[in-house]
Amino acid sequence: MITQPALDFLAALRVNNNRKWFEAHRALYQQAAADFFDTVAKFIQTLASYDPDIAKVMPDPKSCIMRIYRDVRFSKDKTPYKTGLFAYISVGGRKGLLAGYYLHLEPGNSFGGGGLYLPEAPVLAQTREAIDSRFDEWRSIVTAPELLAAFPDGVLPSGALKRAPKGYDESSPAIHYLRYKGYYTQRFFSDGEVLSRDFTDRLGEYCRAVMPMVAFLNSAIASETA
Repeated sequence: MITQPALDFLAALRVNNNRKWFEAHRALYQQAAADFFDTVAKFIQTLASYDPDIAKVMPDPKSCIMRIYRDVRFSKDKTPYKTGLFAYISVGGRKGLLAGYYLHLEPGNSFGGGGLYLPEAPVLAQTREAIDSRFDEWRSIVTAPELLAAFPDGVLPSGALKRAPKGYDESSPAIHYLRYKGYYTQRFFSDGEVLSRDFTDRLGEYCRAVMPMVAFLNSAIASETA
């Protein structure tokens, strides 16, 4: 489970984002990383209890957790470390093309959810085609009371077009979603919630509500990953 020292380390890293400080406190980072690894492992087990695709592959937590080191080669921001820990759980791991579930741990800014964030162009084309051709199914999924109870903001876009994408008509009943550049849900958690012993179970239950959307998106892009 997540402990207070893990949050304390991340909070301190936010104001001491340099290699000298990080190396001097590496032991604290390693403990925070171990807390996060255990939490992600439990999260995967919870997801596997209701998502058959996750249960089939049982992803290694290491394949789902992002590195804390930032790629600063093409960034004006040269701070070397991310100020939060992030995991993306899908059949293909953090580098896969498929929709999945995620957890971001950061003091005062922790959140989790599921979906497909900024997919590559061929994958986005597949999802749009499926939403357009199976809109009644899609609409029933994204307006389900269970999903909206778990994620009150509903399905969010990772960017959106102002006009219909090429090949689609503005009059399409699905046009609102066809403009999306991605599809995800997000719920924020207080530090107190993150530190609670049942946090992983609660996060898993929230993500159960988004599983039908994850399954829909993955069925749409299956041909891209075959």
